[in-house]
Amino acid sequence: MNATSLGMPAFPEAAREALNNRTLRGNLRHATHTIRAKRARAVAEVSDWAELREAGKRIKDHTLAHLDRYLEQLEETVTAAGGTVHWAADAAEANRIVTELVRATGESEVVKVKSMATQEIELNEALEAAGIRAYETDLAELIVQLGEDRPSHILVPAIHRNRGEIRDIFRTRMASWGRPAPEGLSDDPAELAEAARLHLREKFLRAEVGISGANFMVAETGTLVVVESEGNGRMCLTLPETLISVVGIEKVVPTWRDLEVFLQLLPRSSTAERMNPYTSMWTGTTDGDGPRAFHLVLLDNGRTDTLADEVGRQALRCIRCSACLNVCPVYERAGGHAYGSVYPGPIGAILSPQLRGTASEIDASLPYASSLCGACYEVCPVAIDIPEVLVRLRERVVEGGPAVRNGNRVLLRPAKGHAAERAAMRAAGWALARPGVLRTGQRLASRTRGFRPRTLPGPGRAWTATRDLPAVPAEPFRDWWLRTRGGKDDTR
Repeated sequence: MNATSLGMPAFPEAAREALNNRTLRGNLRHATHTIRAKRARAVAEVSDWAELREAGKRIKDHTLAHLDRYLEQLEETVTAAGGTVHWAADAAEANRIVTELVRATGESEVVKVKSMATQEIELNEALEAAGIRAYETDLAELIVQLGEDRPSHILVPAIHRNRGEIRDIFRTRMASWGRPAPEGLSDDPAELAEAARLHLREKFLRAEVGISGANFMVAETGTLVVVESEGNGRMCLTLPETLISVVGIEKVVPTWRDLEVFLQLLPRSSTAERMNPYTSMWTGTTDGDGPRAFHLVLLDNGRTDTLADEVGRQALRCIRCSACLNVCPVYERAGGHAYGSVYPGPIGAILSPQLRGTASEIDASLPYASSLCGACYEVCPVAIDIPEVLVRLRERVVEGGPAVRNGNRVLLRPAKGHAAERAAMRAAGWALARPGVLRTGQRLASRTRGFRPRTLPGPGRAWTATRDLPAVPAEPFRDWWLRTRGGKDDTR
């Protein structure tokens, strides 16, 4: 994966800075609580939600198990429908392909549909280096772009901004990107939306090249699907003469019928709606209707490596609904920027370290950006067991071990700074495998419990700074069991 936000401090340090920002915490708390409450009501309307969730999980698992076959089928159907398919092994190759395709049109501007994949590979920056200006047309992405900021949420990239901040960004920055903000612009949501509409309208009407991602790709028909709420996606997908879609290889589904399941799961889990206001589908090109040229760039960028991990591959089920972010107590307080990736929150904590590896400080810290409360798993519409993957990645960070990187099997070295944890876990494993040692240790702890410190020394000091040490019982459970025969009265 590309070096998006790499060089940032580890998550604990970045989160500590975010915690000191009261405005950020207030914005996040209000937004996440509002979205999660609406989602809960929308999901409660569906009597077979559990069955839909299981169906989505099984479809995704089946697809991942046969990904090669379905990707080849997709290439055939897209090509037969008049599209052109390109394969990109990594971010650099994807950026090169897209840049060359735009240059071939002779254009120097493109309009974009909101796309996590293009953010992942830093496509905007690559296009700018080639003299091509990319305009984000999603309202939240527009706010981020004008503010020279970074997205902090999968669904609502500008969730960390309030109305006053957005008004100030529009007033000071819109003019340098096109039509300026209206005079006297207030922070009223309707006025802000109208300012964005007027600013973007001229770009839609002028643009000859559109760039998108896709929520789903149907192998059976070669159809791509984008769901969105504002209509900007529909404009980008239909008005330009050339459409280029950059899509992760995991977004494929086998059949049109499979799509039905996800079009029920996604809107309720993301925007808490029964269906998306705009669901755009296109299959290749059609004379007199939509773009004359369609290019599909299938992006790997670490996904095949992730697929090789039997536990970690479930992260590739993700349909980018962001439900896990809205219930996560860590994300609510730290915000998305602390994750150092375009994929923040619980899903980012398991996806980024697999796509990018755990060699960097930020990626080695992400598996620890969780309390393992399990709320993310409970709301995931495709049942990704995020806590299970987090524990798996923590083991990889501490112990190292076999993994697949760039298609090759490698032996990862343990990350720096985890020697104490590694020694503690090995000592615990040694003791737990020897009942006699464990029994002696329990009895010793009980008899010396009066000397229990209030805080731990050394690396343990950070843990006890916010937690009380558990009380040591006066008698080990094993001794109590033997003495009471499991709680039974001796006279019976």
